[in-house]
Amino acid sequence: MSRSLVSLVLVTVVALLCVAVTIAQRDPLQERGGRRGGRRPPAVRSDYVTWEVDKDFDDDVFTFARIQYDSGGYFGRGRHWDNDFPDCDWNFSVRLHELTSMKVDPNGVVVRFTDEELFDYPFVYMSNVGNMSLSRQEVTAVRRYLLNGGFLMADDFWAPAAWRHVKAQMKEVFPNREPVELNEDHEIFHMVYELEGTPQVPSILAWRQGDLFEYWHGDPEGDEDPHFWGYLDDNNRLMALFCHNNDIGDGWEREGENEEYFRNYSERVSYPLGINIVTYAMTH
Repeated sequence: MSRSLVSLVLVTVVALLCVAVTIAQRDPLQERGGRRGGRRPPAVRSDYVTWEVDKDFDDDVFTFARIQYDSGGYFGRGRHWDNDFPDCDWNFSVRLHELTSMKVDPNGVVVRFTDEELFDYPFVYMSNVGNMSLSRQEVTAVRRYLLNGGFLMADDFWAPAAWRHVKAQMKEVFPNREPVELNEDHEIFHMVYELEGTPQVPSILAWRQGDLFEYWHGDPEGDEDPHFWGYLDDNNRLMALFCHNNDIGDGWEREGENEEYFRNYSERVSYPLGINIVTYAMTH
């Protein structure tokens, strides 16, 4: 791990002592200029909160890093990686900046597993991974990244068929490791915020239809429950977390569109869980 990453971990540990009492103190519908439904135009950066990074922390800020990957499916190859992008990334960076004393880059970055700068980012995020396709080079790069201290969060994939596909892809990465399902007692659910039960966040579209499950992704085969699948290293450190039957990122992206959705999902689940996950990644 580089000197700058070590410094960032130390800053994160200090930040744990300074987490804000509640997300409810901020009103997203007034602060963000959120879009409240209908056809959504492309995100405009000036509509979102930003700030200058202290020059003393240029090399030590936390940067939300999204993975660009290839995939197949109904959007064609190469389009699933940018699901909920860039609103999701910007909003989460804002809340991490507001609710902790962590130094955060407001803009985030997009990287591929094969990029040399991957190791500059101890936390990476993937969305809509149900049809992801990793090349041989990427398989090797993912393995190297995770075994050398990196952390991967993958979100927003639904139905058993998607998990079977993801599991098969990860079998290429870790032929001798099996995923472990995390139960509600795992520390990831209690690091900073206490979450009750196994969290599930539907997309705002599913929620508006009265559903907790995104049925358009495929047959649930009788299982609509949320699952958190983890891959552990030899020291039982959680290296990768796959949030199945969940859309944590929609609680970040769509926080300004509907107050009830924000209160029930963004505030109660998506942001607390996201902060817990980043905290775990930065301190383990």
